[in-house]
Amino acid sequence: MPLLFGTAGVPISSKDRSSEGGVRRIRELDLGALELEFVQGVRMGEEKAKKVGAVAQEDNVALSCHAPYYINLNSREPEKITASRDRILHTSRLSKILGVRSVIFHPAFNHDDPSNVVLERVVRELSLVRDTLDAEENHVVLRPETTGKGTQFGDLAETIRISKEVPGVLPCIDFSHLHARTNGRYNSYDEFCEILDLTAEELGDRWVKNVHFHISGIEYGLKGEKRHLVLKESDLRYEELMKACHSFGVEGLAICESPNLEDDALLLQRTYLALAK
Repeated sequence: MPLLFGTAGVPISSKDRSSEGGVRRIRELDLGALELEFVQGVRMGEEKAKKVGAVAQEDNVALSCHAPYYINLNSREPEKITASRDRILHTSRLSKILGVRSVIFHPAFNHDDPSNVVLERVVRELSLVRDTLDAEENHVVLRPETTGKGTQFGDLAETIRISKEVPGVLPCIDFSHLHARTNGRYNSYDEFCEILDLTAEELGDRWVKNVHFHISGIEYGLKGEKRHLVLKESDLRYEELMKACHSFGVEGLAICESPNLEDDALLLQRTYLALAK
């Protein structure tokens, strides 16, 4: 299957709440991916990571990791920038043990700085992270995520630009965030195709063959994202999004962040697979 669908975190229906239990439940549901959420901090040891990675390999479930939320590569405080780099490195090192291909993170806040200034700082800091990982022969892909509010650095153009500037970096495109931060744009087949077309044109096959998407319903206002919603309780035209993904033939992971996790992940998967018939 060109796209593998999964959940952001252990599925709600998993009786075993461990990461291994989450992987097994993903396979029982006939989904194909699980994003391990380290958003409050990386609290997994190496031995545990080896066990989780082995279960994922055995069950043929693709894993990704979301690094902690406390990352801001444009902080006013140098120690917070250092801590942000360390959080990405910690997640990436554990990801290598897990057999994870991608580490997702929110790169920075704008703090009223111009986009080009924030971009320069983010590129500089991620280049340092990348140099360290390359020296360790860690080839995990770093994925800055498109963000849901104007105060956060990370619209589509900015996220693509980071990926062009730093080797080993590709976007995590969160369609719901892009929909929210533009106050309702990016919500039709043509607009979803516009996102995919622009990213493919700028980044080529290295992205087309290895995408990473976040999808959910979303509530938003003038300042952007408010909270995630169940798909059918939101205005996100997920059927048209799936049609765009199918039309482009992208390959990779589509991770559902809706409050009902696996129900919407399965809905997205069914919608997508129906297009192939």
